[in-house]
Amino acid sequence: MMYFSRLKAALVLATCLLGALLCVPNLVAAPASWVPWRTIHLGLDLRGGSYLLLEVDMATVIKERLDNLVDASRTALRAAKIDRFTVTSQPAQNRLAIKLADPTQLAQALSAVRPLGVNPNGSNDLDFANDDAGQITATFSSVALKARAQATVEQSIEIVRRRIDETGVVDPLISRQGDSRMIVQLPGIEDPNRIKQLLGQTARMTFRLTDENANMGASVAPPGDDFLPMEKNPAQKIAVRRRVEVDGANLTDARAGQNSQTGEWVVNFTFDSIGTRRFADISTRNVGHPFAIVLDDKVISAPVIREPITGGRGQISGSFDARSATDLAVLLRAGALPAPLTVVEERSVGPELGADAIRAGALALAVGFVLVIIYMGVFYGLFGWFANISLVVNLVLMLAILSLFEATLTLPGMAGILLTLGMAVDANILINERIREEAHNGRTPLNAMEVGFKRAYSTIIDSNMTAFLAHVMLFFFGAGPVRGFAVTITVGIVTSMFTTTMLSRLLMVRWYGANRPAALPV
Repeated sequence: MMYFSRLKAALVLATCLLGALLCVPNLVAAPASWVPWRTIHLGLDLRGGSYLLLEVDMATVIKERLDNLVDASRTALRAAKIDRFTVTSQPAQNRLAIKLADPTQLAQALSAVRPLGVNPNGSNDLDFANDDAGQITATFSSVALKARAQATVEQSIEIVRRRIDETGVVDPLISRQGDSRMIVQLPGIEDPNRIKQLLGQTARMTFRLTDENANMGASVAPPGDDFLPMEKNPAQKIAVRRRVEVDGANLTDARAGQNSQTGEWVVNFTFDSIGTRRFADISTRNVGHPFAIVLDDKVISAPVIREPITGGRGQISGSFDARSATDLAVLLRAGALPAPLTVVEERSVGPELGADAIRAGALALAVGFVLVIIYMGVFYGLFGWFANISLVVNLVLMLAILSLFEATLTLPGMAGILLTLGMAVDANILINERIREEAHNGRTPLNAMEVGFKRAYSTIIDSNMTAFLAHVMLFFFGAGPVRGFAVTITVGIVTSMFTTTMLSRLLMVRWYGANRPAALPV
């Protein structure tokens, strides 16, 4: 227990030196852009920034789901040879209604539409009811609505994260709140207007044919058409077919660029294999006709197809500037949101408040650290100062690991660091008290150190392992600052185990080997 080989001692010292080197990037700027300079980032409460609470528009999700069910129901009823029927969507009641002209076909109709609500788990999302007059209603169950809301929020979170990452915001914190809301924290962003614009767009892009024969003076669009406004001039409308020829989901890439001939800003896009085939087919059959590019029910542009486009690449032009072209490319690369997002709450944390929080946290950390060092030095003498050295190294190793993972430090994280230092001192106190007790019982100095470490070791392992497991669970089931607190504690437990059982013991062994004292300074 008290023997250290040269290799083992070298590894302990090398670990301490490596930790010190990993902390250097937090103190000085990177010497070059290509150097992997990993640092600890400051969270919203320390650095300042913006806080957004977003809500998913579930009414739109339900309406789109019902519209799809309406189309699927009509197809299924026709396939089942149902003579005459009407299918209507009733979003306010979360249901669709089917009216049969012949009530005797009720059982046949139910058999045709019932499978439409079956989900991948094998259960049915729809509760069916009918009457003798041939009326069928299919209502979404509460379980299905909750599952749909959770799935929509999870999908939205992933797309929101991709959109924000594209803008270069460092360490955004995105988490779900409840069934239909999410929290977005943006450290260092004092004016989140551009982010809100990016998140506020559903960004569902579709490519559709236009109806050149439609009467634009009519108050209602012809069947199968929509009168959609131009994005740059909402007063101007175009008759666009409802049928989606190519969906934006088939895009694989989108980049802002400039037209080599005119110099105007454009967005160049690329399709996957399915989109390439569909785009080639539709452009081949409609040479000389306009083709509308629609984003969130607004027509970005409606160019005339001059020749078949078979390469899977295209270009969107529409009076863009550099920023609007870049933003549109970001939206298309990140993908479309499954439903619109609404900003429910917005807060900004100024850098002055963040600086005050840093000063207060640093002061608390420094005062606590100094008090612990004084306590150990006064009560345990030389061995207490050995513990203090390991305590300083423990702090350095914690910061090194957090820097290596480029962790985000928040006020709860700073509290976790201080708590970890207290836990590390507990382990040193256990060891020193056991050594003192064994020395008072008449053991020789070397034997007292050997037995003291051995008997304290199992207690230290048990207490640290239970704390480690508890904070791992806190990390997995917590959110936001709670996870930051859990990360610092778990990292601190690992480093304190190393410094307490390895570094402190190494210092004691080297001291004993050099002095061979008759009594221990405890």
